[in-house]
Amino acid sequence: MIAHTNAVVASFESYDQARDALREFQTSDFDMEKLSSVGKEYETEGNVVGYYSWVPGIGQLLVAGPLALWIIGALEEAGMVRGLTSLGAGLYSIGIPKKSVLQYETEVKNGKLLLIAHGTSDDVAWAMDILQQTQAETTTIHTKQAAVSRAS
Repeated sequence: MIAHTNAVVASFESYDQARDALREFQTSDFDMEKLSSVGKEYETEGNVVGYYSWVPGIGQLLVAGPLALWIIGALEEAGMVRGLTSLGAGLYSIGIPKKSVLQYETEVKNGKLLLIAHGTSDDVAWAMDILQQTQAETTTIHTKQAAVSRAS
């Protein structure tokens, strides 16, 4: 489990929308090391940290950012992975509830891209403010206490 289990997850219909959101984070001076993206075989201008050739039920994934490490870490803890894909295990390991994990796996399987910002409560609130300026289809904040969702 990482130190901060606060995250905001945004889903995007297209690579262009997700790329524009990443640019919003860059121009806002958000710590880019607190961002991850995941999708099925989409273009990337950044460094892909993980390329998973086959995730049962999802297919090929490209993962950028700390999520790749969370996936690997979660896979090392066999009990945590039960019933989840490697992507799901990585999301679950940072405190995202299983019900939401299943939703995110489905979104990725259906071609959407996820952008995940994590950190302190302030980091996540800032990320949510940035995401409100983007074309995110949905954004959901996950904290230890509750999840707050916004649909565009």
